[in-house]
Amino acid sequence: MADYRDKIRRYRMRYVYRVLLVIICLGILLTIIYVQYKNHIYTDYDVISTIEKKSVIGTTNEVLGSNILTYSHDGAQCTDSSGQALWNQTYEMQNILVEISGDVVAIGDYNGHEVYVLNSEKKMYEIDTTMPIRSIAVSSTGRTAVAVADTKTTWVYIYESDGTQKYEIKTTMEKSGYPVAFGFSPNGELLGLSCVYVDSGIVKSQVAFYNFGAVGENKSDYLVNGYTYHDSIIPYITFLQDGSAVAVGDDRVVFYCGEQIPTSCAEYLQEDEIQGVYSGNGYLGVLLRSDQMESVHKMIIYSKDSTNLGSYYFNTDFHDIFFTQNYFVAYGDTECLISTYDNIEKYNGPFNKTVELMIPVGNPGSYKFTLVSSNSIDVVQFK
Repeated sequence: MADYRDKIRRYRMRYVYRVLLVIICLGILLTIIYVQYKNHIYTDYDVISTIEKKSVIGTTNEVLGSNILTYSHDGAQCTDSSGQALWNQTYEMQNILVEISGDVVAIGDYNGHEVYVLNSEKKMYEIDTTMPIRSIAVSSTGRTAVAVADTKTTWVYIYESDGTQKYEIKTTMEKSGYPVAFGFSPNGELLGLSCVYVDSGIVKSQVAFYNFGAVGENKSDYLVNGYTYHDSIIPYITFLQDGSAVAVGDDRVVFYCGEQIPTSCAEYLQEDEIQGVYSGNGYLGVLLRSDQMESVHKMIIYSKDSTNLGSYYFNTDFHDIFFTQNYFVAYGDTECLISTYDNIEKYNGPFNKTVELMIPVGNPGSYKFTLVSSNSIDVVQFK
């Protein structure tokens, strides 16, 4: 009986060892595949599908959700990736203001009186103002902020997703300063507002946060927090996600945390001149003049939790930068750079045709994109 039990024990141990060996081998194999995938460099791409598109002079293309927004001075159109028109909106504007959040867009006319708010499916509502428009902001829920001005006062009117005006913010040069930037959280509950004013000959910026939810109802003018920055101009403010706001000035990048009452949680001072700011998908890219002779551009990337991911140098002649979970893309008419946040250049090369818009398709790890040119919409797969 003892010998029989010993044989069973040895058999079980051999089985366990075999299973462990298989698991180890699979782990090693998966690690090798992952490392090869992570370090794989793409040198070209295949065109999976092509759809002809009419070329219209004087139009601009933007990403609206997963669709394509095309607009000009006399109208806008939304199409899907197959070229199917989802809606058309006609208007006449001289100085177009376009703000996008998710699949919602607000189109207004600087110094004009009209704002159109639309999503990927339809026009949501239209705004007519009695005073000239200075700037606009929109949330992914359709809540819209419109700044209008008279001789001494700038008003920020807040419109609900059905077009009704429910809130307003009054600013004056004497008390709060002149609004230079504002932005909504994606859910439309928080609004960040940056104003500039001069105090005793010193330029100052005031960043204020307004809550249009239950918390803000108990505050005077819905104001829940504010910060003053001396000798600094802050012309850019946005939300990377609900509860994560960021303001970019001429000398600093400031992060604010909190879904109800944003508070300053990180601040990075910049000695070099800031040349541009790009954001999306929970990332912020601050473009600076390169401090390396061999590179034209330097970009510092931050995550939504205010972490500095590092500096990235490149020479790509670009007109836009966007971010995904795995990498960022800088692209121009004739070339593009795809780089991971680990600073691995997945692709750095030319397009086969002039590209106006580049949109990621599906899983970011698939490296599949829609390329919009003047006469076609191409779906491509990098290889």
